[in-house]
Amino acid sequence: MLCQEARDEYGLLVSNQSTTRYIVTDCDSIDVYYKQQHYTKTPEEAAAKAILAGLDLNCGSFLGKYTQGAVQAGLVNEAAIDRAISNNFATLMRLGFFDGDPSNKPYGKLGPKDVCTSENQELARETARQGIVLLKNSPGSLPLSPTAIKSLAVIGPNSNVTKTMIGNYEGTPCKYTTILQGLSASAATSYVPACANVACGTAQVDDATKIAASADATILVVGADQSIEAESRDRIDLYLPGQQTLLVTEVAKASKGPVILVIMSGGGFDITFAKNNTKITSILWVGYPGEAGGAAVADVVFGHYNPCGRLPMTWYPQSYVDKVPMTNMNMRPDASKGYPGRTYRFYTGETVYSFGDGLSYSTFNHKLVRAPKLVSIPLEEGHNAGSMSGSHTVMLFSSPPAVHKSPQKHLLGFEKVFLSAQREALVKFNVDVCKHLSVVDELGNRKVALGEHVLHVGSLKHSFSVRI
Repeated sequence: MLCQEARDEYGLLVSNQSTTRYIVTDCDSIDVYYKQQHYTKTPEEAAAKAILAGLDLNCGSFLGKYTQGAVQAGLVNEAAIDRAISNNFATLMRLGFFDGDPSNKPYGKLGPKDVCTSENQELARETARQGIVLLKNSPGSLPLSPTAIKSLAVIGPNSNVTKTMIGNYEGTPCKYTTILQGLSASAATSYVPACANVACGTAQVDDATKIAASADATILVVGADQSIEAESRDRIDLYLPGQQTLLVTEVAKASKGPVILVIMSGGGFDITFAKNNTKITSILWVGYPGEAGGAAVADVVFGHYNPCGRLPMTWYPQSYVDKVPMTNMNMRPDASKGYPGRTYRFYTGETVYSFGDGLSYSTFNHKLVRAPKLVSIPLEEGHNAGSMSGSHTVMLFSSPPAVHKSPQKHLLGFEKVFLSAQREALVKFNVDVCKHLSVVDELGNRKVALGEHVLHVGSLKHSFSVRI
């Protein structure tokens, strides 16, 4: 069964909504496909192809330089230019650009005082809390008891950083709370950075193990920053930078209490060594958590917040990078060439942690309430079986029949629900046949896959057949 989507005369998807939209490029995109990818022979041809494909606005100066020449050469007509300009001006009108002095309008006098309100700063903290992913938690580790923990060793190059926490393409923070500052608000801390920076050319292991050996618990804060991973800056491997692995291993060996490994990064790492090390009792991935990241980490560590984050990407082992050429972007696996595929949808190899992984301090159960044939799959959270209230992300996956080299599974939707201890909630997913139960064939056509499909949430699975 072939699914078709409504498109306009430019081949663009037609929205069911009546709001005006406009399409904009990333900066220098047209320039790149002309100069670097050699997609067209002339810049005028590049400009024309972009506009005819539906582009309304170019971030950069390319269209400003070459569109008139494209019109004069007969590569694009003025009607296409009028469409793009109309979409742009309609957006400007909706934003009030032609309504007079903006300082006299409702939002014309907004400034830092409006951004840095107590409500917005709490929002930054809550956002960071929700993004923290608990990857490992041995019995008796997290959450730490604020009354039982009298001393805390805080170690690592990202323990007391500020700008690192906000990543890039960032705004101006109201204030920073580092992880060291956040933890120090709940327990007496001893601090050793142990590395001059995240590159960690030489780890000061002796200083770090000394404070870890005498503390009731140890928090190691490692990972990356913009000097390691950024736009136009790729990592050469998936290991923790420099001597961070050595630092983590030696500190864990010397520690007398629980060892919590906190990883601050944008991408994943091969931390198999830490996952399998029984001395490392908990692992948290915090991403780049923003200005309130330190307070959020402390909230999770000391049990003021029940973690609910899920990994947004697969964490691969280093062997994957060694095996797969960076230039091979094929999604589907090819067993004849030993190629394992890419992304959680197709990858067939071992993982360190998988897309969607994430633990909680509570146990959440699922049960199927009702499953109509194809359209609506309501699911009930059996209940929060733990003693703590907390949020839980319900993720609905589908595994289609094995046709057209279809993915092993793909995410159909997710809902986050807050549950008090021992309480239940109903979560409903609507499954659209063409959108959710289709696969893309070898020619790029989207087709509904006939045969048995499996929907699953956690360990709960429901099978059904699609027939003509």
